[in-house]
Amino acid sequence: MCLIAFAWQVHPEYSLILAANRDEYFDRPAEPMHWWPDLPLLAGRDLTGGGTWLALSRTGRLAALTNYRDPTQHRAGAPSRGRLVVAAAMADDPPVDVLERIAEHKNDYPPFNLIVIDRDEAAILESRTGRIGPISPGLHVLSNALLNTPWPKAERARTLLEKAIFPRPTQEGLITLLTDRSHAPDDLLPDTGIPADWERALSAIFVQAPGYGTRCSTFVLQHRDGHTEVEEITWDETGNPSSSARFDLPGV
Repeated sequence: MCLIAFAWQVHPEYSLILAANRDEYFDRPAEPMHWWPDLPLLAGRDLTGGGTWLALSRTGRLAALTNYRDPTQHRAGAPSRGRLVVAAAMADDPPVDVLERIAEHKNDYPPFNLIVIDRDEAAILESRTGRIGPISPGLHVLSNALLNTPWPKAERARTLLEKAIFPRPTQEGLITLLTDRSHAPDDLLPDTGIPADWERALSAIFVQAPGYGTRCSTFVLQHRDGHTEVEEITWDETGNPSSSARFDLPGV
């Protein structure tokens, strides 16, 4: 994923409300979200690396990953970070324990942020700093920097998330959040070491650039009883929806 906005333990009806966009090159093949035939996992599938960007287990545990943007840390031939999402979603241990185990091998991969959330605990591993810790209740945004780094797109996502979920979450509000195409002013763009035109393009919540952009949007609403509603919209290169799917996970 390249943007994950989520409300953790702040809504009276939902323990988790999450909205996320995956940005990727359109020529990188992937399958949309589905129940995997070989693992009890609900996720899209990267057909190049074999992993995924966001996954839920049948118990409702969620794992999701963003890349940390630092072009100096590119590593040709490194294993896919998407495999870490699969491992985290399939694990049974508490989220912090899972992330501590994964952190032992974090240097095998380019920098990443990995979150794991179940009904009782949310935690993050920021491989760039090595920090592992619980995520406190609140509204959070994770992009291609550290958790809650105040990039313009992250701050706008936080504002739109709050509007979308109170007093009750609406599909219209969540879609408005993830399809926002506004760009940040040049003087507010982060400097991550990529060309200015790409910084500008990537400053939008919904990204459209030559050959690259938002490929899918995912919404997760987990009720207090564990019942979880999931929806994914897949987008084509023109920025129009090409497919959608909904899933329900019963509370356990």
